[in-house]
Amino acid sequence: MQRTSYQFQPKDIAEFKSQLLLWAQQFKVAVWLDSNNYHQKHSSFDAVLAVDTFSFIESSYQNAFQQLKTYQTNVKDYIFGYLSYDLKNDVENLTSTNFDGLDFPDLYFFQPKKIIVIKENTVEIKYLNQFKQEIETDLEAILSSKNKKSTAKSNSIKIKLRIHKDEYFQKLNSILNHIHRGDIYEANFCQEFYSENSTINPLETYQKLNKISKPPFATFLKLNDKFLLSASPERYLKKEGETVISQPIKGTEKRASTKTEDAILIQQLEQNPKERAENIMIVDLVRNDLSKSAIKGSVKVDELCKVYTFEQVHQLISTVTCKVKNTVHPVDIIKNTFPMGSMTGAPKFSAMKIIEEVEETKRGVYSGAVGYFTPTGNFDFNVIIRSILYNATKKYVSYSVGGAITSQSEPEKEYEECLLKAKAMKQVLLNTI
Repeated sequence: MQRTSYQFQPKDIAEFKSQLLLWAQQFKVAVWLDSNNYHQKHSSFDAVLAVDTFSFIESSYQNAFQQLKTYQTNVKDYIFGYLSYDLKNDVENLTSTNFDGLDFPDLYFFQPKKIIVIKENTVEIKYLNQFKQEIETDLEAILSSKNKKSTAKSNSIKIKLRIHKDEYFQKLNSILNHIHRGDIYEANFCQEFYSENSTINPLETYQKLNKISKPPFATFLKLNDKFLLSASPERYLKKEGETVISQPIKGTEKRASTKTEDAILIQQLEQNPKERAENIMIVDLVRNDLSKSAIKGSVKVDELCKVYTFEQVHQLISTVTCKVKNTVHPVDIIKNTFPMGSMTGAPKFSAMKIIEEVEETKRGVYSGAVGYFTPTGNFDFNVIIRSILYNATKKYVSYSVGGAITSQSEPEKEYEECLLKAKAMKQVLLNTI
C-alpha cells in the first residue's frame, strides 16, 4: 500500500504530543507509542500515533499466529496491535481457564489509514494515498485540540486483591516446592488488583501514569470500549533488517530520595546474587528461543545485567541479539520466542503450566506485547507490564504485577516487590499522586 508523506516541525513538540492524543480520542481504534525521550540505542522514533482502521484482524488464540502471518504478508503495510499472553495456547498444548474480567480479544492488529511519527523535532505524517487530502484539515484540527477537555469523569475507585497476602504466600511456597523438586528453575508469578463498577477517564489516567513513570515503552491503546494504559519499561523483541534484539528485565530495586543513596542501591542491585541469577536464567532462555530463528552462531549477549534507572525503580536489563536470514518470516521469529521468557520462567513450558495452576486470573493482554510491523517486515514490541487495563462497558479496571520466583526467593521480599511495582498504578487510580 502506498502512503503520502509530509513533514513539518511544530513550535513545541511536547504540546503537539498532547494535542495529538486529544485528537486521537475521536477514533474507535488508536495506538500511541511513546519513548518519553528515554535515550537508548535501539529507538526508531520518539513517538508514533496510528488511527483510523483501513483493515484489521481479530482472533482467538486458535491458529492466531498463522492468521497474523497471512494478514501481515498480504497487507505489506504498517500494522499496529497486540499479542495477548494467552497466545501461548497456540504455541504449546496449553489452556487458559482462569477468571477474565476484561474480555480483550487474544490478538488484534489493524492497518491504519493515518500514521503520525515524531522523531526529535520533526513530525512525519504518513497517510494512505486515498486519504492524503485529509492531511491539511487533520493538521488544523490537531493544532486546535489543546483546549478540548474530555467531560468523562472518574468515580471513586476501590481496589481489591484477587489473591490475598496469606494465599499469596501459600501459592509462592507451592512454586518453591516445584523448584526444589526440580520441575522448574524459575517462574514468574503474577497477581491481579482490580476494581468493579468503576469509571475512569482513560486518557487522563494514561497521562498521569506516564507523567510519574516516563518509561521508554509507554502505550495508550484504544480498541472500541477497551483500553490499555501502559508505562512499560521493557522491550520484548525488535527486528531491524537482519538483526533481532531482545531486552529482558529481571531484577528490581526501589529508587532513593537522594543521588548518594540511589548510587548505593544501584551498586547493591548490580551485585545482588539473587537478582543476577533471575536475569541470567532468563537470558539463557532468550538465547535458546532466538536460536530457533537465528543464523547459527549469531546469538550474542551484548549487555548482561546492566542497571537501567527509571522514575519509580532501578532494573537489571540484559540485551541479547542475533542475525536472521531474510527468508525467515517475521511472525515466525515472534512465535518462536513467545511468550517472552521474562514473564514465564524456565523451562518455559513447565513454568507456564505451573503459573496457570497458581494464578487466579487469566493474564490476557497483561504480559503480552504491543507494537507494530513495518512494510518491510521489521517490528518492535514491548512487554505489557506496569499497565492499567480497562473495559469501559463492563466498568472493570485491572492491573497486575508479578516477580520471578527462584530457589533464593524470600516470600516477604517477593510480596514487597509486587507492591513496589504496583505503586504507580495504585497512585494514579486513587488520585494520590
